[in-house]
Amino acid sequence: MVAKIPIAAHRIRKVPSHFSWIDHRLVRDRHIENCSHAAAALYLFLVTVGDAKGMSYYGDKSIIKYLCMDQNTLDDARANLVRIGLIAWQQPLYQVLALDKPKPKIQQPRSNMDNALCLGDIFKMASEGTS
Repeated sequence: MVAKIPIAAHRIRKVPSHFSWIDHRLVRDRHIENCSHAAAALYLFLVTVGDAKGMSYYGDKSIIKYLCMDQNTLDDARANLVRIGLIAWQQPLYQVLALDKPKPKIQQPRSNMDNALCLGDIFKMASEGTS
C-alpha cells in the first residue's frame, strides 16, 4: 500500500461535532452515477444543511442563490433526486433519505389452510422479488 502523506498538513480535516456527513455508499453503491451535476450539487447542499434526520426547510429562493442555478435547473435537480430515491420532498420540507434499501415486508398469509398462500399474495411476492 502506498503511504499517503498530507499535502497541507496544517489543514487536515477532522470530523465535526455536528451531524453533517455524506455516506460513502453514495459512490460505492453508484447512486451518484444517476445524478446530474445540478442534482449532485443540490444533494451536497441538502446533506450539509439538514438536521440529524436529514430534514431541511430551505426554500427555492435560498437554494437558487446558494447554488447559482435558475428555477428550472433546481426543479430538474430536485426531480432527479426524488426519482432515484435520494431525497423526499414535500414543499417546503426536504428529507435526505437513508441509502439503505428498505427490506421488503413479508406479509403473513391470509389463509388458514396450513399456511397456504392466496393467489394475490403469490403475485405480490413475485412482483416484489420476495419468496
